[in-house]
Amino acid sequence: MTATQVRVETGRVKAKVTRRPWTPSQIVLTLIAVAVSAVWMAPLAWGLFTSLKSETEAVEVPTHWLPKVWTAQAWKALFETGNITNWFVNSFVVSVCVTAIVLATSALAGYGFARTEFRFKGALMGLVMAGLMVSPAVLGVPLFTTVQQMGMVDTYWGMILPQCAPAAMVYILYKFFQGIPRELEEAAFIDGAGRWRVFFTIIVPLSRPSLSAVGIFTFIASWNNFLWPYMVTNNPDLMTMPNGIATVMNSYGIQWAQLMAGGLMAGLPLIIVFVFFQRQIVAGVAHTGLAGQ
Repeated sequence: MTATQVRVETGRVKAKVTRRPWTPSQIVLTLIAVAVSAVWMAPLAWGLFTSLKSETEAVEVPTHWLPKVWTAQAWKALFETGNITNWFVNSFVVSVCVTAIVLATSALAGYGFARTEFRFKGALMGLVMAGLMVSPAVLGVPLFTTVQQMGMVDTYWGMILPQCAPAAMVYILYKFFQGIPRELEEAAFIDGAGRWRVFFTIIVPLSRPSLSAVGIFTFIASWNNFLWPYMVTNNPDLMTMPNGIATVMNSYGIQWAQLMAGGLMAGLPLIIVFVFFQRQIVAGVAHTGLAGQ
């Protein structure tokens, strides 16, 4: 037998050895995963099927899953009567700006608390942590008063800036920066690097998983934010997706087929974000310690 035949036979043996039958526990866990996935996918399937019904069929009792007559009338009406293009663009602009500002401010604040010593550091950190105990709804009136006095009602900045100081993101990055070995920074200081260079060339590259998680969580939260954009703008041209979809109704009430179509349109970017960045989400959760909370 030649060496090539030996390698081929060895590969076949290894392949046969690795193919083991499923154990009962694996079968049970797989069935549970399939059941949970079906539960999570059921609302999406219901929304999709409802959006492909006529408005009359969408409110029929008893309800049924599949449309009797498949039609894209709701999708067509949503684009014709609604201002969905502007809503989508507004949500995208607001969410991207909020994410960028939150990443910059949270990273700088978290690094400052983790690595620098200054007076009243404990008091300031306690003040930041106090922000975790205050509901955003409680801050609605004072924030609106402040924005109104600054003349930012019905503007992009009025929707963006009040969302750019999340205490939770500062705390997440603060705890992550504390876990980075100080020896890396001290070696850079010995080589003549300054604080800013250390931050941008050492800390930021090492923090990519956590920064990715913070960015994704912030983008999702900003995209789904309904209350604050609803409070700060009355201009239909500045509505975000959640606010615009809430206006999908006429004199007869809510247009359920159009509402489902709009909801799927609003959720599509978040689904895309999760599909393409799920590894970063999992890695970020593992690095920031959120998995145990």
